[in-house]
Amino acid sequence: MSDIQSNFGLASSKEETSLIEDPINPLPRAVLRPNTHWLLDGEWQFALDPKDTGLRDRWYLGHDYDGVAQWPGSIEAHMARAKGQNDPVIWHDKVIAWYEREFSLPERSEPLSRSIIQLTFGACGYETRVWLNGHPLSTIEGDEVHYGEYTSFSYELADEYLRPTNRLTVRIADTMDAETPRGKQESHVYKRGGIWYQTYTGAVRSVWLETVERNRLRSRVGVVSTIEDHLVRFTFTIRIHDPGNYILRLQVFERKAPESAPPLATSDFPLRLEAGQKQQRVSMEVLGTELWSTETPVRYRLVAQLIDSEEHTAQIETQFGLRKIEARGRYVYLNNKPIYLDGILYQPGTATYEEMKRHMQAMKELGCNLVRVHIAGIDPRIYNLADKLGLLLWVEVPSPHSSTTRSRQNHRAELMRMLALIGTHPSVVIWSLYNEDWGAQDIATNPETREYIMNMYHFMQLAYPQFLVVDNDGWQHISFEGRLKSDLLTAHLYTPDLGHWQSLLDRLVAGDLETVAAFPLVVGDPFFYRRQVPLIVSEWGGFGFANYGGPQDAEDRTERIRLFKQEMRKRSIAGDVYTQATNIEDERNGLIDPQTGELSVPAGLLATGGYENMPNTPL
Repeated sequence: MSDIQSNFGLASSKEETSLIEDPINPLPRAVLRPNTHWLLDGEWQFALDPKDTGLRDRWYLGHDYDGVAQWPGSIEAHMARAKGQNDPVIWHDKVIAWYEREFSLPERSEPLSRSIIQLTFGACGYETRVWLNGHPLSTIEGDEVHYGEYTSFSYELADEYLRPTNRLTVRIADTMDAETPRGKQESHVYKRGGIWYQTYTGAVRSVWLETVERNRLRSRVGVVSTIEDHLVRFTFTIRIHDPGNYILRLQVFERKAPESAPPLATSDFPLRLEAGQKQQRVSMEVLGTELWSTETPVRYRLVAQLIDSEEHTAQIETQFGLRKIEARGRYVYLNNKPIYLDGILYQPGTATYEEMKRHMQAMKELGCNLVRVHIAGIDPRIYNLADKLGLLLWVEVPSPHSSTTRSRQNHRAELMRMLALIGTHPSVVIWSLYNEDWGAQDIATNPETREYIMNMYHFMQLAYPQFLVVDNDGWQHISFEGRLKSDLLTAHLYTPDLGHWQSLLDRLVAGDLETVAAFPLVVGDPFFYRRQVPLIVSEWGGFGFANYGGPQDAEDRTERIRLFKQEMRKRSIAGDVYTQATNIEDERNGLIDPQTGELSVPAGLLATGGYENMPNTPL
C-alpha cells in the first residue's frame, strides 16, 4: 500500500510525443505543469459508516478497515463488492464511506524552500473531508469540508505533517438531498427509472500528488478573444505565499512549433502580489493568427510564467483557440458567420475516458458540429478533445431537484466551480443554467427563483462574454419587461408523427409560445417573438425510447430522422439537438454503441449542410 503509482510529467511527455501530437496528459485537467506527479489511484482500504460514528470515534487517528476498494470508483460499486454482489447497491437516504491508504514521501522536483506537495482530487463527493497522518486538511480555498462532486479541488500538504511514510484518510458522505446538484441521479424528489439514473457518487475521479511552487499560477486559465482587435484576454488564478514583486510573462506559440521556435507574441506584466489567492486578467495582442472553428480547429500554445524577484519561475502551459460566438437575430454566428447547429444530446454516465473518446469521434462522424453535454460532470479532458476535433460544446450545471434558497446557493457554487475550470476551451460555447425547471419548479410563480436566474444570466454576460447562456432550457424561459433573459429561445419537442412535427414547427416559428412544448416557452412579463432571437429545438427525436415512441428499427429510424431534420431546415430555426448519442440505463434511444463507438445509423445522418441551407440567411 505504500507504493505510489508514478506517471510522467510534462517534460517526459514532450520526449515521448511528436510535435504534431498534443502532449500526453494523464491527469483530468486542461493545464500542464513541468513537474512530477504521482497518481494515488489503485487499492485503498475501505469501510462503510452506516451509523455515522467515524467522526466521533476519530477513525482518522486509526481504524481497522474491513474491506478494500479501487479508486477511482463509486461508493455504490464498493458497497456491492463488500457485500459480494455484482450490481451496484441502491441506497435511499444517506451513505458514508471512509477510504485510507499509505504513500511514501515523494522526491520533490523543486527545493524544499520553494516548493509544496499538493494533493488534488479530480472529483469526489458530495461531501469530502481529508486527513493527513491524522491532521485535518483544508482546501486551498480554506474549506475544511469540500462540497460538490463534479470538479477538482486541492490541498497543500504542510511539511510539518509529512512523514517518510504517510497515511491519507478520506471521509465521503452523500444523501438523496434534493437541494444538492444531482443532475439526473435519483433523489428524494425524482426516483430511479425512465430518465432518472442510479446514483454514482464518491471517489469518482483520479487523485494525485505533485510538486508545485510556493508562488505559482494555478491550473485554471480563462480565455476571451475579441477577434476584431486581435486581442486575447487571459485570466489567471495566482497563489502566493511570499509577498513581493513578480513578473507575469506570457508567450504564445504555434501549437506544432519546435522548442527552438520564437513565440508569435510575448509580453511581461509586473505585479505586486500579497499573500493569498487572487485572479488577474491581462490582455495581449496576438497578430497573424487563425481562428478556431468547426472546420479548422486551430489552437495555439500558451506558456505562462510567474517570475519572482530572484528569477525563480513557476510555469504552466495550456492550449487555446481564438473564436467568437454570438446570438444575432435569428441565427447563431461563429466568427461572424452564421452557423446551423447540428447537435446531439450526450449523457456519458459511467463511460470511461477511452469510451468517451470513441463517442466524440462517432458524433463527429454523424455530422454533428455541436454536442450538448447533458447536466453531467465529466472528465475535463473531454473539453480538450472537443477543442481538437472542432466540436462545439453546450454544457450544463448539474441541477438540484428542488427550488429553495439553499438549492440556489448550491447551484451557484457548482456553476462557479465549473466555470473556473472550463474557461480555457474554445469548444465550450453555450451554458444552460437549468433544464426543464429541474431545481426551478416554481419558476412561473416565484419571483425569487426568476430573480436568481436573471442575476446569474447577467453575471455570465458580464464576466464570461465568450459564452451564450440559456436560462432554463426546453421551456419557461424568463421575460422581464419584455426582454428574454436567455440568449437562445429553446424548445423540447417530442412526437413520432411527421404531420404533428410539421405542425409544431410551423407554430413555433410563427411565435406560438404557449402550446408547442410541455409548458409555455416564456414566463414572467409578456414576450413577443418576432425572430429577434435564435430558435433552437434543443431536444427532439428520442426514437427508440418507449416514452417518446417512434421507430426502433434502424432503417425506419434513419429515415424518420432524415425527414424530421429536413423539416427543421425548411424553417427559420437556428439549430437542433437530437436525443440522444448513446443508450444509458432505461433510455434506449442512442445512435452510438456505448462500448465500441460504432454507429447504428449511416454516417453523416445529422449533418445538414451548413450556412448555405439556411432560409433567407444574410451572408
